[in-house]
Amino acid sequence: MPKSNFERMLQLADEVFAVKNDPEQLDVNQEVLERLMRIHPATVSEYDDGNGPVAWILLIPTTLDFMHQFLDQAISEKELFERTQLDTKYEALYLCSALVLEEYRRKGIAKRLTLQAIENIRQDHPLKALFVLTFSEEGDFGAEALACYTSLPLYRRPK
Repeated sequence: MPKSNFERMLQLADEVFAVKNDPEQLDVNQEVLERLMRIHPATVSEYDDGNGPVAWILLIPTTLDFMHQFLDQAISEKELFERTQLDTKYEALYLCSALVLEEYRRKGIAKRLTLQAIENIRQDHPLKALFVLTFSEEGDFGAEALACYTSLPLYRRPK
């Protein structure tokens, strides 16, 4: 029996990020998802083709100070998430992850989801920058495109 879209998305997340082997990365579970939704409802997005999710987007709004600490490798992704306070004005947006099942790639799904999420977050917060730690060439190109579409500067953490 073939795997469900949900199972395939979980497998893809494990293959791309391998968070179980990296304590510095954010291991997304129900508790993390609930806190992200309290930070802002647009931090987590998914596209469902009617048979389950085929794309997941995760964003973390935070402060410029935490952005710089992350970029300077003074704090990890997990620490960035944990230190980001609720109910504050966020000026930076961490493009944490974008996952799309292979047969749905290059259709603009991740771009549309992310641009809509950024627009929703911008309605409540004065975003001044995007930042990223990319794991793939596609992720790097996607982050560049988002910076162009949003007219926000993009900062990269060295690998």
